[in-house]
Amino acid sequence: MNAQAAPRVLVIEDEEDIAYILRFLFQREGFTVDHAADGREALARLEQPPPHAVVLDIMLPYHDGIEIVERLRAQPGWREVPVLMLTAKAREVDIVRALDLGADDYVTKPFQPEEVLARLRRLMRRAA
Repeated sequence: MNAQAAPRVLVIEDEEDIAYILRFLFQREGFTVDHAADGREALARLEQPPPHAVVLDIMLPYHDGIEIVERLRAQPGWREVPVLMLTAKAREVDIVRALDLGADDYVTKPFQPEEVLARLRRLMRRAA
C-alpha cells in the first residue's frame, strides 16, 4: 500500500445501517471507504481500479455476493484483492461455498465491529 494514500476499502452492503457502521469504523481506522448498495453497482466497480480490500454481503439485490466474488476473481487486477464476506448466511454450506469460490474470510451477522476490523487489517497485511 502507498504510504501517502489511505488504503481504500469497498463495502458492498445493501442495509444502510450496516453500511453506515462499517463506513464509520473503517474511516476511524484511516481507510477511505467506497460503498456499493447492490450487486449491479458492485459489478460496475469492476471497471474502476481495484481497492485494497472488499467487504461483501451475500444477500444483495440484482446480483448476490457469491456471483460478485466469482466475478472479482475472474477480473484481472481484482484477483488478489482480499475479500471479507460479512453476511447473515451462517450455514456451513454457504460458508464453504464462499470460501471455495474465492472469499478470504467469512464473518456472520450480527457481528462485533472490532472483530471485523481486526480481520480486515489481517487480510490487508497478508495482501501487502
